[in-house]
Amino acid sequence: MSTIQRGRNSIAQPPRSTADRVRGSGSTATNTVQPPVTGGAAQRGVVVDGFDSRSAQTRAVGGVFTAPAGSKDKVFDGKLVGAGGQTFEPNTPLNQVPAFVPANNPNATATVVYVNGISTNKDGQARELQALANSTGMRAIGVHNATSGMLADVIQAAKDKLNKGKNPAVDSLSDIIYSELKAGRDIHLMGYSHGGLITSRALKDVGNRLRIEDGMSKAQVEQLLSRVNVETFGAAATTYPDGPNYVHYVNNKDAVPVIFGQGSKGWTPGDLFRDAGKGAQVHHFSEKGMFSGAHSLTETYLNHRVPFEEGRAGNF
Repeated sequence: MSTIQRGRNSIAQPPRSTADRVRGSGSTATNTVQPPVTGGAAQRGVVVDGFDSRSAQTRAVGGVFTAPAGSKDKVFDGKLVGAGGQTFEPNTPLNQVPAFVPANNPNATATVVYVNGISTNKDGQARELQALANSTGMRAIGVHNATSGMLADVIQAAKDKLNKGKNPAVDSLSDIIYSELKAGRDIHLMGYSHGGLITSRALKDVGNRLRIEDGMSKAQVEQLLSRVNVETFGAAATTYPDGPNYVHYVNNKDAVPVIFGQGSKGWTPGDLFRDAGKGAQVHHFSEKGMFSGAHSLTETYLNHRVPFEEGRAGNF
């Protein structure tokens, strides 16, 4: 099944009837919600929370998602995660999702959309989002990659590697990217571990969509995708499409990116199958060990992150 056949639930367009989301079961999760943003600047077509809302009135408004009591984490699969762990339907305009903000700068304007790794429930991602906001100085909104347990998560990652089957997080992120680009807006993405693989698959989906549905040439697609900034941390993705601006962080002592992602520093036979994306910066470092936090986002990878433009220039 191709990426186009997976169906979508676009932010910029009304939901498509083919976008049947697959649900399952996972670890127990809770949800705290607030009423959706209504009225005010978010509906008047001005810049709100770093996103231009001029197309908000033509979007399919999603709003707050309220999970039934006792729901497993899988019910949040592909949902947007905002401040306080509130969850929103995937088609909710980004300017109506309250972001996590840096503790020392509540007026930050730059925004990142983040996808988490495996074995992380919604509340765990919320903690990562706050850590990202504090560390980067950016506002942070999540696309939730739900967990159904380690084995099920690994199987899902294997399917994403092969570009097989549905993954609601892939569909949600793909629709967000497509919508923002078609509206003329830049977008900044971050993906950790399996979240990097989801980001790669979503970007490939967007490229296919632009070529097939919008009739763009390969060069036109790459030009439009150049409005996407991407940072990955310990990602499990081997390849990324050309066009976006990439900075990949790889701990040489972390088995996930070394075996399944961009590999360790220095040439290996596996490099024949790897592609970090045209012009990508791949920052290798060595810290800790496989059983002592080498793969940790908050305790290891974020300590090595530099501001995006510095990373793009290779100044680590």
